[in-house]
Amino acid sequence: MKIMIVDDCRTTRKLLGHYLKTRGYSVVYAENGLDALEKIGLEEVNLVMTDLNMPYMDGMELIKTLQTDPVLSEIPVLMVTTENDDEERDRALGYGASGYVVKPVMGDELANNIKSILQNTSNEGGVSNV
Repeated sequence: MKIMIVDDCRTTRKLLGHYLKTRGYSVVYAENGLDALEKIGLEEVNLVMTDLNMPYMDGMELIKTLQTDPVLSEIPVLMVTTENDDEERDRALGYGASGYVVKPVMGDELANNIKSILQNTSNEGGVSNV
């Protein structure tokens, strides 16, 4: 199971990566949405975790772009952000995010969200190698 972490903060990427690796996930990193799109073409990714506010391409634009591709639109996206705002949450979910978590987030909370998203996706016929 490979998860892409998209965040412009190196420390956040490392921390989230540590949380995931200790729970058995493989991790690939991207610094922003554009970087993610380049790497997602080279890596088989089962889930994308993205920050909202990033330079060049933010998390909302990344979600919208992924949704325009029939293959990439099947990859679930978890928004992990400092924005504790119901409007932003609703917007992200409306664009196609599978979940929304507010930082700071602990490893167990993150793992539970990922497990729930992957389970729901699997039940809907999406990601099959869960």
